[in-house]
Amino acid sequence: MREAWELFLGFFLANVFGYGGGPASIPLMYEEVVTNRGWLTSAEFTNVLALGNSLPGPIATKIAAYVGYDVAGWFGVAVALAATVAPSAAALILLLRLLHRYKQSPVVKGMTLLVQPVIAVMMAIVTWDSSAASIRAIGILQYTAIAAVAFYLLQRRRVHPAFVIVGAFVYGGLFLSE
Repeated sequence: MREAWELFLGFFLANVFGYGGGPASIPLMYEEVVTNRGWLTSAEFTNVLALGNSLPGPIATKIAAYVGYDVAGWFGVAVALAATVAPSAAALILLLRLLHRYKQSPVVKGMTLLVQPVIAVMMAIVTWDSSAASIRAIGILQYTAIAAVAFYLLQRRRVHPAFVIVGAFVYGGLFLSE
């Protein structure tokens, strides 16, 4: 029962404070799942994040489902998903009504603009932590080459991220397996 409460609390907090959806909640989930509770290592979290990004649907629910199952089986899935989805759904309904009423307010516009740098910094921290773990695992040359190819495919060739992630999985499975 304690595991269920910990799952609920961890994903509830990450979801409630993850203003902006997946990109904002990912660093908070990382903090809860890896740093605070130790359910996954940084490398495991990065793998779940990469795989989750290659599948359709919201990333937060996929991470919650995986971690929930890993920690407490199917009951853990239900608890983690409820903690991730229910607060957002309730807040969405309430906030959309409020924002619709005050959508032209300079205060509302300022609030939404000023939180963006905070989210950018949080994403940079997760990127830094994930990069450091990856560099330790595969080395700076492999990391740089893979990152350069991914950047080229995503930015220059406009390849869908799911295909780039699947390609990285295939490459890792063929060339980086121990």
